[in-house]
Amino acid sequence: MAVEFDRRRPLQELAPFFMRIIVDPVRYIARNRMGFIGFCVLIFILLLCFIGPYFVPLDTQARIDRIYSPPSREHPLGTDSEGKDIFSQIVNGGKDVLIVAFLSGLITTLIAAPLGAIAAFIGGRIDNLITTIADVVLTIPQIPLLLVIAAVVRFSNVYMLALVLGITSWPGLLRAVRSQVLSIKEKDYIEAARCLDMGTPHIIFREIIPNMMGYVVINFILATTAAVYAQVGLILFGLVPLAGHNWGVMINLAWVRGAIFFKHSIWYIMAPVMAIVLFQWSMVTFTRSLEEIFNPSLGSGN
Repeated sequence: MAVEFDRRRPLQELAPFFMRIIVDPVRYIARNRMGFIGFCVLIFILLLCFIGPYFVPLDTQARIDRIYSPPSREHPLGTDSEGKDIFSQIVNGGKDVLIVAFLSGLITTLIAAPLGAIAAFIGGRIDNLITTIADVVLTIPQIPLLLVIAAVVRFSNVYMLALVLGITSWPGLLRAVRSQVLSIKEKDYIEAARCLDMGTPHIIFREIIPNMMGYVVINFILATTAAVYAQVGLILFGLVPLAGHNWGVMINLAWVRGAIFFKHSIWYIMAPVMAIVLFQWSMVTFTRSLEEIFNPSLGSGN
């Protein structure tokens, strides 16, 4: 007797996996109203910057007769100093900014979290050495430090820029992580792990860091938002090559071309600024949901 193949079975087996991977996290995020709004805005910006360019190509055609045109159906955000569509520049100009921001935040977190945990848990000379290095870097203002580095290192691509921003932004997070670990290492489960002789690497990376993951994730988001301001500042000062196109380049060109002196240039100036502000707001607001996910005792908020 032939066995009938149930075509619905694969879908039924995938349903719990789909619920666990997508639906459940969204449900937790939605517990905080403002956090959920920030999450939705963040997803919209990511889709706009990474998927949008396939549907809205960058406008490269100069139109002298349409310089600083006001918003219209054809140009939702008006045109720039060459008559090019501003909306297409916003859509195509966010990808590099976001890549640098997320990579820089990731590098900062990967440096600061392990080193901060190691310094606090081991203590002694290791702690003194790590905190001394962090204090030296922390006392140097970041923007002047980046200006000096930019004069020596050529930012040939977004990955080099992200690397430089990441390795200059970790001391603050390291000290914050260290202070958290100093209290966590006195907990009973850490003492139990010590008594069982589980080893320092296991205790740090399997016991301590996972239990402060909420704190690390939220600080990763804050490091990401700080990287946006840092890279836009470098571009505005002209210390990053203006090859390609992003929101920072738009601000730089608006500055050097004297857009502020033209009557209808407000859209050209404010469009990239508002794009950056909206991204920053969505990231910071999203942390409200993350705080409740990692710390359910906070309860539901608005």
